[in-house]
Amino acid sequence: MTTAAQYAEFAAHEAHGVSPAYERLSLAVSRDDEVLALLGTLPPAKRQPNLLFGVVRLLGGAVEDPASFHDYTVANWPAIEAEMRTRATQTNEAGRCAVLLPVLATLPQPLALLEVGASAGLCLYPDRYAYRYGEHVVGAGEPVLDCAATGVAPPTGVPEVVWRAGLDLNPLDVTDPADLAWLDALIWPEHTHRRARLRAAAAVAAAEPPLLVRGDLVDDLPALAARAPAGATLVVFHTSVMYQVPAPRRKAFADVVRGLPGHWIANENPDVLPNDALPEPPGGAPNVLALDGTPLAWTRSHGQAITWFA
Repeated sequence: MTTAAQYAEFAAHEAHGVSPAYERLSLAVSRDDEVLALLGTLPPAKRQPNLLFGVVRLLGGAVEDPASFHDYTVANWPAIEAEMRTRATQTNEAGRCAVLLPVLATLPQPLALLEVGASAGLCLYPDRYAYRYGEHVVGAGEPVLDCAATGVAPPTGVPEVVWRAGLDLNPLDVTDPADLAWLDALIWPEHTHRRARLRAAAAVAAAEPPLLVRGDLVDDLPALAARAPAGATLVVFHTSVMYQVPAPRRKAFADVVRGLPGHWIANENPDVLPNDALPEPPGGAPNVLALDGTPLAWTRSHGQAITWFA
């Protein structure tokens, strides 16, 4: 896929109905020969819209107006390029816990959680957040995560978590203002509720920091999994991570995780992990939630909705 097509597709399928600013911006970039030429100097994996837009926001550039974005990007390309080459999208959306909860609640308790591609580890606290599935409220505290649930009864309570660990090539620290600024820059412009949610979830993590290990999802997973306490159900999970992993490494990861004790929860785009025949997705539901390789539901990318089909 060309870079232009990648940005046009992002506008149509990711940003449409979710972020008018990013929909406009992605369409503009898809037709902007000058910016596309600059992006063409980067490795293909580094040309993605979320990375470009997040870096421009981090550096103080405008993303609401395509003309201003073009001018800023062209004028500041050396600084933008340097950040894009060293950074990766590490969106740490605590809201995704709302689509994990219906599965986590059904597993033998207590749980030992191990997140692959953990970023700052904010999805390692499903037991500390509150949830609102329509009128049904689960848990207590802040943040409160809203999720529209279709075809599945909301859980009656939160899981019991006795161990939480994360594996990431570049773990982020929520107590570091620079790392928190990058997480903030990755939140889409109109999503002020997600910005408030990030601060609330960061406060939860800062009060009891998770074990975050710098490492590779294939090579370093077994050693970290072996540190989980006996008597707890190991749950290896990941959300919207595998698109950044080359296809051969995805297969190697699946082979490794299937060989571990416990359970494996994946919440990923259907294109990046093989699934059996899937039903037609509802609008705006790009991810498939699966347990131990069996697809269960469609989910929205930030945990806004879950549509159960299993």
